[in-house]
Amino acid sequence: MEITMFHDVSKCTACRACSVACKQWKDLPAEITPFTGEYQSHTDLSPKTYNVLRMSERMEGSVFHWDFLKFQCMHCGDAACVKACPKEALTKSSNGVISLNEDKCVGCGYCAQYCPFGVPKIDEGAEKTTKCNLCEDRIAQGMTPSCAQTCTADAIYYGLKENMIAMAEARVQELRKTNPNAQTYGINETGVGGTHMIYVLETSPENYGLPVNPVVPTSLSVMKDIVQPLGKVALGGALAAVLTSFVLTRGKDPHHDHDIAEDGKKGVDV
Repeated sequence: MEITMFHDVSKCTACRACSVACKQWKDLPAEITPFTGEYQSHTDLSPKTYNVLRMSERMEGSVFHWDFLKFQCMHCGDAACVKACPKEALTKSSNGVISLNEDKCVGCGYCAQYCPFGVPKIDEGAEKTTKCNLCEDRIAQGMTPSCAQTCTADAIYYGLKENMIAMAEARVQELRKTNPNAQTYGINETGVGGTHMIYVLETSPENYGLPVNPVVPTSLSVMKDIVQPLGKVALGGALAAVLTSFVLTRGKDPHHDHDIAEDGKKGVDV
């Protein structure tokens, strides 16, 4: 039974309560960021910030537009970070959540290098990767993720995957009556197996800082799905690990030289 979070940007007011709620629940410290002359405070995710509210400014002719987007781990159906991790510290749970086992993580940075969304961030001090885990601890207790629970604009929803997809598609049809550019994101992005964080957008993905066609690199898929399993069977785990390291580092600069509530509304009990 897979779960999904859904952000309707057409309802978002950019209040950033979702970001604050995330920090409070995760007990993450505040960060002082430089003033840029814009309303954007945190410009990107960090080891201390797992959820940011993107506030993009653009002009269409003489008309000024704000584009708001809640951004965090996308929890891909075919996650590049899971394939890239040589220590199996990142895994996909049966409910679709990409989980992180900090005890196994060595901070090598391969997950960050291969993620098409640029989500994982390395904590240099702890030598661990960091990212949103969709409030796994809350979900396990039948609670809603803190960001969705906090949103007062009813812009963030959480529930069963099929229900969230149906809601998103219905919302797009409604918006297209006045906005032909309205579209979903995360449902049909097959290059990453779809995502468990989906959106209803009012304009094209690039205006929100999202890749138009996110994909898992072919070399990574070949290594994880073909070479590595064959290597373990035919040549033993040590050689498989060497082959994995070779493909992961080819053309890359590794970060470290390690060995290598109510469904459809605010939540659903799953």
